[in-house]
Amino acid sequence: MEEANNIMKKWKVLESKYLYKSPFGNLREDKCLLSNGKIIDNYRVNEYSNWVNIIALTSDNQLILVNQYRHGGGDFFLEIPAGGIEENESPDNAAIRELREETGYEGLDKPVEIGCSYVNPSVSNNLIYTYLIRNVEKKSKQETDETEEIDNEAVRQGNDLENNLFQ
Repeated sequence: MEEANNIMKKWKVLESKYLYKSPFGNLREDKCLLSNGKIIDNYRVNEYSNWVNIIALTSDNQLILVNQYRHGGGDFFLEIPAGGIEENESPDNAAIRELREETGYEGLDKPVEIGCSYVNPSVSNNLIYTYLIRNVEKKSKQETDETEEIDNEAVRQGNDLENNLFQ
């Protein structure tokens, strides 16, 4: 791969304009010059905020999940808690906040980052951080946004989820 990197070069952005902007994300269109001389006139990039996913485990290895309607998918989905990172907020603090807001659970242990990657670097510019928070306990009521209707579920996955996946 090292040899290929000597030949490959980043695309040069010749022009850039926004087709759409909103609090939920932006759609940008770039005119790009590739290293081989080809020009792409309308390469579209989705700009979204970075976000966090939280794998929350109770002391007896129950995984805390959220069940909610997702309009894009047109159905209810059972998911791990997740949410956007606010301006000037660290990813680990966002994980703590999102878990508390969506579930009312808080961890006795500090969040541990287990991964960070681009969601879809081909067409999106945002990162997703995944955190493990162990020994979570229900401490408060949910603090959901006005567009969120979330049910919580604690489930045991396998005989020993924590030892099998996170040790």
